[in-house]
Amino acid sequence: QVQLVESGGGLVQPGGSLKLSCAASGSIFAIYAMAWYRQAPGEQRELVAHITSGGRTNDADTVKGRFTIARDNAENTVFLQMNSLQPEDTAAYYCKATVNVAALGPDDYWGQGPQVTVSS
Repeated sequence: QVQLVESGGGLVQPGGSLKLSCAASGSIFAIYAMAWYRQAPGEQRELVAHITSGGRTNDADTVKGRFTIARDNAENTVFLQMNSLQPEDTAAYYCKATVNVAALGPDDYWGQGPQVTVSS
């Protein structure tokens, strides 16, 4: 089985920065795309940033120029560096990994979605 463990959430002032990390472990044959999503209370979960196994990235327009996604393939870890945070960024941030597990084929796995709160 595959487990994603996230860290780095918390409270930050407007204009501040946080870095999230998400490490995958388990019986992994290969990890394909990894991504960060966020979900505010009562709202639909939305894609924040995405990165392929080759390092190609795309960001949502709402975070472009402020957030950066990166991978450490050797450690099966994805990061989200968040700069110039605003109150509108307040949400639970979920890591997703598309993982190929032997005999099962590729499937999506999710982290627990720790809270990021941006407030004075």
